[in-house]
Amino acid sequence: MDWFEKSLQENFDLPPKNPSEEAQRRWRSAVGALVKNRRRRFRMVADLDSRSQNEAHQRSIQEKIRLALYVQKAAITFIDGTKHKEYRLTEDIINARFSINPDELASITSKHDVKALRMHGGVDGISKKIRSTFDHGISASDLDTRQNIYGVNRYAEKPSRSFWMFVWDALQDMTLIILMVCALISAVVGLASEGFPKGMYDGLGIILSILLVVMVTAVSDYRQSLQFKELDNEKKKIFIHVTRDGSRQKISIYDLVVGDIVHLSIGDQVPADGLYIHGYSLLIDESSLSGESDPVYISKDKPFLLAGTKVQDGSAKMMVTAVGMRTEWGRLMSTLSEGGEDETPLQVKLNGVATIIGKIGLVFATLTFVVLMVRFLIEKGLTVGLSNWYSTDALTIVNYFATAVTIIVVAVPEGLPLAVTLSLAFAMKKLMHDKALVRHLSACETMGSAGTICTDKTGTLTTNHMVVDRIWISDASKSVTSDSSLEDLNSVISPTTLGLFLQGIFENTSAEVVKEKDGAQTVLGTPTERAILEFGLKLQGSHDAEDRTCTKVKVEPFNSDKKKMAVLVSLPNGTYRWFSKGASEIVVQMCDMMVDADGNSVPLSEAQRRNILDAINAFASDALRTLCLAYKEVDDFDDDSDSPTGGFTLISIFGIKDPLHPGVKDAVKACMSAGIIVRMVTGDNINTAKAIAKECGILTDDGIAIEGQDFRSKSPEEMRDLIPKIRVMARSLPLDKHTLVTNLRGMFHEVVAVTGDGTNDAPALHEADIGLAMGIAGTEVAKESADVIVLDDNFTTIINVARWGRAVYINIQKFVQFQLTVNIVALAINFVSACITGSAPLTAVQLLWVNMIMDTLGALALATEPPNDDMMKRPPVRRGESFITKVMWRNIIGQSLYQLVVLGALMFGGEQLLNIKGADSKSVINTLIFNSFVFCQVFNEINSREMQKINVFRALFH
Repeated sequence: MDWFEKSLQENFDLPPKNPSEEAQRRWRSAVGALVKNRRRRFRMVADLDSRSQNEAHQRSIQEKIRLALYVQKAAITFIDGTKHKEYRLTEDIINARFSINPDELASITSKHDVKALRMHGGVDGISKKIRSTFDHGISASDLDTRQNIYGVNRYAEKPSRSFWMFVWDALQDMTLIILMVCALISAVVGLASEGFPKGMYDGLGIILSILLVVMVTAVSDYRQSLQFKELDNEKKKIFIHVTRDGSRQKISIYDLVVGDIVHLSIGDQVPADGLYIHGYSLLIDESSLSGESDPVYISKDKPFLLAGTKVQDGSAKMMVTAVGMRTEWGRLMSTLSEGGEDETPLQVKLNGVATIIGKIGLVFATLTFVVLMVRFLIEKGLTVGLSNWYSTDALTIVNYFATAVTIIVVAVPEGLPLAVTLSLAFAMKKLMHDKALVRHLSACETMGSAGTICTDKTGTLTTNHMVVDRIWISDASKSVTSDSSLEDLNSVISPTTLGLFLQGIFENTSAEVVKEKDGAQTVLGTPTERAILEFGLKLQGSHDAEDRTCTKVKVEPFNSDKKKMAVLVSLPNGTYRWFSKGASEIVVQMCDMMVDADGNSVPLSEAQRRNILDAINAFASDALRTLCLAYKEVDDFDDDSDSPTGGFTLISIFGIKDPLHPGVKDAVKACMSAGIIVRMVTGDNINTAKAIAKECGILTDDGIAIEGQDFRSKSPEEMRDLIPKIRVMARSLPLDKHTLVTNLRGMFHEVVAVTGDGTNDAPALHEADIGLAMGIAGTEVAKESADVIVLDDNFTTIINVARWGRAVYINIQKFVQFQLTVNIVALAINFVSACITGSAPLTAVQLLWVNMIMDTLGALALATEPPNDDMMKRPPVRRGESFITKVMWRNIIGQSLYQLVVLGALMFGGEQLLNIKGADSKSVINTLIFNSFVFCQVFNEINSREMQKINVFRALFH
């Protein structure tokens, strides 16, 4: 434990005086248990298989954060027992009319200091000291003052790397360093033998070429870093609902200040440290901070909320007490630097290819140097003898060595990883314009290989702006799309029934009506909740009037497993009433009574039950989403028990419509022709799901629709036969989606893309090869688990991601074909020439020049070709398929042979063929060979635009 104590002594300023033996014993025991627990966790991470290396990397970062937190807590606990920190109010705090020091306020939450909280008068006392009220919030005019005193909600980030750091990195290449040494030796020997300036030409030419290569590489890498920083900032844009100036507003988490009243709901990330004001069944997932998987229940007795944690269940209001670097998360992040972007699978694969080619290049370079040296020594021995050496001989040997090193430079395709990065970055930028934010580079590339897309219905295939289209109430089904139909509904039901109906709508909802700054009313909430509340407001019945007749006592938020939500209200007569709203088949099962036209509760006969189920099916077959509303009167209730599961009285059935996004049908059709199977996985009624699936073309004649309950009851053998046919899975639980994705990847080796928007979708998003979260309807938990965020929640955008993914893969194949052809020709021509003539026709400067153009402009041109329609007419690349295809080998070998024939003819018969004579004929023919080589690569570049088709000029100017 010495290292641990030493670390704490250094990092946490332990007091020099020894605390009591009991305090030391307790502290040692706590830290010992901590270390044991952390070691066990690190071993678990180390044992992960290779497929999960990226996850292991992320988890290890989290483990470091958690370890830092535990060490910090242990140290602070230890210190707290030995010294007390005094906080004082400075002049600027007093002038700003605040009554609590920022550090003291932050420490109350971060240390969960109940004693200090009580000392300040609890949450009410703190709110007075920071001039914030629970209903009104803070005043927007105070924002600057609050930020000056209590800080801004931003974390300190590492400074960006400067351009010159990228230049320095580019200069670290070993082959370039060797070439620089060769260039300097060449310049020195040249000056000694041929004088100035002629002796400088070769050496200076090589140095200038190297500097040009370095500058181009550095500029490219620097621009990449700026682009990734821009994308990273886009990734961090999170919006939260707050109450300010008495109205509810949506603001960026960066604009959050101490005193803000924040509204939290399921799936939200807690944006700052704060104190719980009030809420319903608030469960917080603190695993990102504590490492413990069990959620923490937050209440008035335990009101502390920490930044970076997530809302797992329930809803609440929170008052912000610390932001930015004063939060617990901010303090930890300041001690850790997040790891950079991991290499994508394709980059790893291509790095392997580059290594093999580099080794081949090294062998050829060594052989070329050996052949040139042997020929030189034999010629020298036969002419002037090996004992006579001149400065020109040293220059010749240096040039031979430079040629050999340059062959390595040309042979090693450094451009491959660059081409991948360029292509992915270009695709990411284009996709940003197309409303898709790619969070991980590899997702863009992997999406091109996707063979299955498991998509949600609501919000992805449909517009997510729902409206109540039809309603069943008092044994009558009515269309409610126009004002006249609403008046008609008012005339057929009694005021008693209408009052009960409106009370059920207004009380049992997670949506709320808020006033904008301009005085206009807006309904906030999930699309389904908004549709019902908007319908209630249209049907009239003042929301405020209903609020005054009863009081909410208990709320059960919507749960994806129970598929219902409930609220308990107290009535003026002293009794209580439960309202329950949820999936039709579940709520109807809970009912044994129904409300008639006069507002009386009458028993539900079997005939009426059948009529109700027929009405539900009729709504669903018209692609309407159905929800039921019911109530139950009770005399008393138990705080700890859930809402009743029977004895309810059915009030109404809502038929909610959600129209398809424009372009979804065409997008699904494009998927089918591209060999991508689209499967709809939804929590909706099976009839509704089938109707929508048929409308957009997902449910074909050979496909089947199944309910989640039936799916999860199947054995693995049955699933093997069933899964390929599934096109629609209705009434599914999050676990069903996860099981489907796992089996598609495991049993059928499919590359699977999954869309999701809820917290419950996070496991499936994480399990899939590509997780696509919805940017509008998606919760922060879903977005964090995803690889791509679809900013407009539109299925057509997902197809764009697939198109660009395919474009990336094919563009890299084109570049590899181009690069390998150049490498083979350059190696072969220099090696053969060295063996036969004793000299290399392509000099170091020339090869460096060609290499620079190939690795930058060539990569840029081929790697940034936009996708075309033909790409979506071929099947996806399956797992394990070879990256270099037979077609590519055909093109590489064909192009190489053609170039070698042309260059060979010029090298061995050029002087005779072109009748070139004179003392400089050798220089002229070598210049001609170099220019022919360059033009061959220009033709090769254009030929590489199409690997299979004859017309390589198609869309050349687009």
